[in-house]
Amino acid sequence: MLVALTREVSPALGRCELTYLPRVPIDVPLAAVQHRAYQEALAALGCRVVVLPADAGLPDAVFVEDTALVVDEVAVVLRPGAPSRQGETPAVAAALAGYREIVMIDAPGTVDGGDVLRVGRTVYVGRADGGRTNGAGLRQLEAALAPFGYRVQSVAVRECLHLKSAVTEVGERTLLINRRWVDGAAFGGMELVDVHPEEPHAANALRVGEALVYPASHPRTAERLAARGIAPRTVDVSELEKAEGAVTCCSVIFEA
Repeated sequence: MLVALTREVSPALGRCELTYLPRVPIDVPLAAVQHRAYQEALAALGCRVVVLPADAGLPDAVFVEDTALVVDEVAVVLRPGAPSRQGETPAVAAALAGYREIVMIDAPGTVDGGDVLRVGRTVYVGRADGGRTNGAGLRQLEAALAPFGYRVQSVAVRECLHLKSAVTEVGERTLLINRRWVDGAAFGGMELVDVHPEEPHAANALRVGEALVYPASHPRTAERLAARGIAPRTVDVSELEKAEGAVTCCSVIFEA
């Protein structure tokens, strides 16, 4: 069974970290409603949804993906690059300890889960000047995964927050990509589907088994996916998007 680890929306979401988007008012009650619908979509796709409580002192904690990478053999509890987010990890580590052995990324290493894209036994890790993931974190992640046969590959990103802002897996060896933000040559041997040019933020999609959860805010790119035989299940996450969030950010999905 698939487990989807999630965390409720903090009442302080309006004080979230922002890097590339301007700060605009966030309707926090509406964000909570949208997040609940997202959780329901995961449950409808067969996930057992585990819900951690909100924390008023952790505005970004709903974006639980940034705190952990879970593979079949181990759970790596990450160390987010924004200092304000590093208090998010203890609750996540405690929740994951019931499923996997835990390995921690330690200071001075930092890794945001949004920078980590696993495709089979290859783990792509986004790196950008001034980004949330640093070299020390990358090396620790590589050391944690190497004993299990995973290959870690650094990928340069630009003009966006995370690697998964620019590219995500949408099907077997098929990636959805914004090539302005990441070079497609880094993903040799895979089929690439380009986002619609008027939807630069459209590359973030969440694969759940053979299904795909996708933001309702990018209909033209959704049409491109449908034309490739990939029928996305759309969810409205517009308030979370104001906090530089997206559909991958709000869960950590793994086999129980």
